[in-house]
Amino acid sequence: MHELIAREFGGRVRGVLNAPSVGVPPACALRALRAATERWAAGAAQPADYDADVERTRASFARICRVPTTAVSLGAQVSYFVGLVASSLAPGAEVVAYERDFASVLFPFLARGDLRVKMLDDVDALPDAITPRTALVAVSAVQSADGRTAPLQEIRRAARASGTMTLVDTTQAAGWLPLDAGGFDVTVCAAYKWLLCPRGVAAMTIAPERIDWLRPLAAGWYAGENPWTSVYGPRMELASDARRFDVSPAWMSFTGAAPALELIERLGVERIHARVLALANGVRDRLGQAPDASPILSLPAPGAAERLAAAGISCAVRAGRARVGLHFYNDEEDSDRLVSAVLAPSLSGQ
Repeated sequence: MHELIAREFGGRVRGVLNAPSVGVPPACALRALRAATERWAAGAAQPADYDADVERTRASFARICRVPTTAVSLGAQVSYFVGLVASSLAPGAEVVAYERDFASVLFPFLARGDLRVKMLDDVDALPDAITPRTALVAVSAVQSADGRTAPLQEIRRAARASGTMTLVDTTQAAGWLPLDAGGFDVTVCAAYKWLLCPRGVAAMTIAPERIDWLRPLAAGWYAGENPWTSVYGPRMELASDARRFDVSPAWMSFTGAAPALELIERLGVERIHARVLALANGVRDRLGQAPDASPILSLPAPGAAERLAAAGISCAVRAGRARVGLHFYNDEEDSDRLVSAVLAPSLSGQ
């Protein structure tokens, strides 16, 4: 693993602890993008040339999430897929959600105006809030603001017992957390964070029994059974599987996505999971914090973001705290720099 990381990232990632905001592309993705840009600049690019990259992306994402490729739809952003789910619910349907979840998980349901959205102030309370009256439970597997993990297995069991559909946003989980997306009705994911893809790549997995229930409201030519014969009307023949929810891909984003996802596969999500939790919990131990199941740390120290920036650490501010995330390309030197910055007297008040 160490040799592969060194080859793909070199010294580019020193102090970059910002995977919850945007991942760092590996060298293999950069090479693919440069070659594609050169073809485009030379006037040699053809639309159909990108189909192979799109399908490589779909296949790799499917393997990472442990579902068949027929269950994967590709798009550009999470809110599009969540919006499809929201628009398919009956008027008055009850949706259970966590009130401080990421907006793209919540807004499509709130925007309907005719759904009963039951907001809870504790993500761990979601399983007990699911009843036979609940049409859907929607939650992020890992919270964007602070890295808190949702009780996914408890949610899954409660939903199955009550006949409730499940929607899980895996944006802050896919790439480091082993996932079985097939255990949920719908999962959605923006791939530009932990999966290291360019912006403009998102995916949805959908259970086979929900294919006909979900409305393909944004169906375009790329949603056709044979896309290159779907470019003109009037007859519509949508794909029989999850591709019916595809939107026309942002071509070069997928050129960079395919090798990035395949790198994740080569490293192995289980190995990545062990590495990032070891790094994050090593930091927590040195800061006097309890171990956790997430590589995302939310630091409440006053002025933390400014002090981390001064130490050459790339991070973000979310919910009033400095947020860092340790990915597989980070190492103990990054951890040391982080701990030293957090414990500096100007932050701790000593």
